[in-house]
Amino acid sequence: MSKPWTTDDSAALYNVKGWGLKYFGVSDKGTLEVHPRRGTDQGIDIKKVVDDVISRGIKMPVLFRFQDVLRHRVELLNETFKKAIDEHKYKGRYFGVYPIKVNQLREVVEEILDAGEKYQFGLEAGSKGELMAVLAMNTAERLSIVNGYKDESMIRLAMIGIKLGKKVIVVIEKPGELALLLRVAREMGVRPLIGLRSKLQTRGSGKWKTSSGSSAKFGLTTPEILGAVEALRSEGMMDCVRLVHFHIGSQVTDIQTIKDAVKEGARVYAKLRKMGLEQLEFLDCGGGLGVDYDGTHTAVDSSMNYNLREYVNDVVYTIQTVCAQEEVPEPNIVTESGRSVVAHHSLLVVNVFGTIEAGATPVELKLTGGEQKIVGQMQELIDGLNPKNVAESYHDGQQLLDDADSMFKLGFLGLEDKAKLENLYWKLCLEIRKSMPKARYVSDDLLEMSKSLSDQYLCNFSLFQSLPDSWAIGQLFPIMPLHRLDEEPTRSAKLVDITCDSDGKISTFACHRKAGGTLPLHPLKNGDPYYLGIFLMGAYQATMGDIHNLFGRVNEVHVFEDEHEAGGYYLEEVICGQSVKDVLHSIQYSEFELSKMVKSSIDAQVKAGAIKPRDGVELLNSYEAVLSEYTYIDHPGEPAAPAAAPALAVATLQAQ
Repeated sequence: MSKPWTTDDSAALYNVKGWGLKYFGVSDKGTLEVHPRRGTDQGIDIKKVVDDVISRGIKMPVLFRFQDVLRHRVELLNETFKKAIDEHKYKGRYFGVYPIKVNQLREVVEEILDAGEKYQFGLEAGSKGELMAVLAMNTAERLSIVNGYKDESMIRLAMIGIKLGKKVIVVIEKPGELALLLRVAREMGVRPLIGLRSKLQTRGSGKWKTSSGSSAKFGLTTPEILGAVEALRSEGMMDCVRLVHFHIGSQVTDIQTIKDAVKEGARVYAKLRKMGLEQLEFLDCGGGLGVDYDGTHTAVDSSMNYNLREYVNDVVYTIQTVCAQEEVPEPNIVTESGRSVVAHHSLLVVNVFGTIEAGATPVELKLTGGEQKIVGQMQELIDGLNPKNVAESYHDGQQLLDDADSMFKLGFLGLEDKAKLENLYWKLCLEIRKSMPKARYVSDDLLEMSKSLSDQYLCNFSLFQSLPDSWAIGQLFPIMPLHRLDEEPTRSAKLVDITCDSDGKISTFACHRKAGGTLPLHPLKNGDPYYLGIFLMGAYQATMGDIHNLFGRVNEVHVFEDEHEAGGYYLEEVICGQSVKDVLHSIQYSEFELSKMVKSSIDAQVKAGAIKPRDGVELLNSYEAVLSEYTYIDHPGEPAAPAAAPALAVATLQAQ
C-alpha cells in the first residue's frame, strides 16, 4: 500500500525549492505561499489573494505583482556586490542600472528606483521612448546609461539630460555614432559623457549566445575602438570617455563564460587606461545574470550553473586580478541586471475551465456482433494484450486504424462502425500505457503514444499575449496548481489557451528536476474552480505580448506584504486589463463606426419586418455592451462582480 500523498510530495514534484529561491513554498494547508522577504516565516497564501480579488469582481486571468519581492531582489543584488567588494578590499564601487526594456511598467520602475535609492541604483535606456522615461524618473546622482542605435534626436535628448545635471553616459555602439555625438554636443555646448562598447570575442551561452562574439549586432571591434580613441584625441575630448561596456547576451547559463567575458572586458578597460584615457572610471559588464527557470542549477538554456553570490564574487575578483596585472586603478563596476531583478516578483494566475481527454467518448458504443470484421479484430487485440506483446499490439492497432480509415473513404465502412473502432483503438492505447511499466523495453513510438494520451487542460489566457517567450523561443516557465497540493495529481496534461491558434499551447514543463512533455494536475471537480500559477513572469513577458485573436492585456493586481492586515497583505492597486473596445481601437477600429454599421443592418431587418423595433433596440444594446467587456472568457464558475467593489485604487490601462 502506497503512503498518503503530502504537501512535501507536491513541493518535490513541482520542484518549488529549485526555482522558487525561498520566495515560494507549499503550506501545510495544501496551498502555495509567497514569502516576499525570502526565507521568513511570514507568508502570503496566494489562493487567498486570488479569492480576494475575485470577490471584488476582478476576473481571471490576473497578473499578480508582489512588489516586496521586487524590492528584495534590488536590495539583494546591491548588498551582494557590497559584501564582495568589502571582502576583496576592492577599491572601486558598484553602480547597478536597471534596463527598463525588461519591464517598462511605471510602477515597476518606480519600485526599483525607490528600493535602490540608498545604492544609487540607476536606469538604462535603449530607445527614444525609454530615454524619455529615464530622463524624467532618474535622479542626478544615479547613472543613466544610453545603449542601442541612436539618431540625432536621441543624442539630443541625452545632451538635454547632461544639461539638467544628470549622469547620462552615451555608449557608442557603431563607429558612425561618435561623429554624430560630437557634432550634436558642440552645437548644444555640452561636454558629453561617453562610453565605448567593445565587441568581445567571448561568446555567451544559452539561447542568446549568438548575440555576442565577432558577429554581434552591437559594439566596436578593436580597430574601431582605436579609431574612436584617435578621433577623441584629435578633438581634445579623451577626458569625456568615462565607461567601457560589453555584453554577451541575456540569460547566460555558464559561469565560465561570464568569467571569460569579464576577463576580456577588464583587459580592454586596462589597455585603454594605459593609452591615456585617465578619466575612464566605469566598467559596464552588461546583463546576462541568469534566472533558474527550471530549478535544475545546470547550464541548460532555462537554468544556470551558478548563483548570485558566485556571479558577483567572480566579477569582482576577475576585474581586480586583471587590474593588478596591468597596474591600473580598479574601476567602478556597473551591471545591467534586469531579468534577475524582476522575474520573480510576478506570476500569472489562470483558471482552468475544461479538459479534452484523449479517447473520451460521450456515448456508449457496445458491440452487437453485427459490425464489420475489422471492428472485432480491434477488440481481439485488447483481449489478448499482455506485457510481452505491447509493441506488437500497438503496431497492429495502428494498422487496423489506418485500414479502417481507407475503408471509410471508399464507402465500405459505416459511420457507427468507424466510431466503435476508434473508441476501441483508444482503449487499446490506454491498456498499453498501463502495461508499459511492466515491459522490459519501451520503444520511442510507445513513448510518443503515451504522450498523445495526455489530457489537454483548457486555460483562460492567451499564450501570445501573456507568455510570448514560451511560444517564440521555447522558454520554460514554472507552472503548478495554487491549491489542492495535499492531494496527489493523477492526471497528465498539456495546457491550451483560448486563442484560435494551434500553437496556443504549452507542452514542456519542469517537474522532478527535469523537463517533460506533460504536467501532473488534479482532475477537475464539477463546479469548483481550479487555478494554475505561471511563475517568474516579471521579465519581458508583459511588454512583448501582442493582441493575437484580439485578446488584450490582462487584469493586474499589485500586492504588498503587511503583517497587520488580514492574510498578511493588502492590495495596493488594480490595473484593469483591456476591454474589447480598447483592443479594437488599437488596430484602428472605431466603436462608434462599428455600432453604426450594425445599426444599419438592424434597421434593414426592421424595415423588412423580420424583427420588431423594440427587439432591434435590444440587439444593438447587447452588441454595444460587449464592447466594454474584458476580452477573456467569463467563466460561469466565477463569482459575479459585486454591486459595489471595495475601495481600492484602480487605474485603467489605455490601449496603445
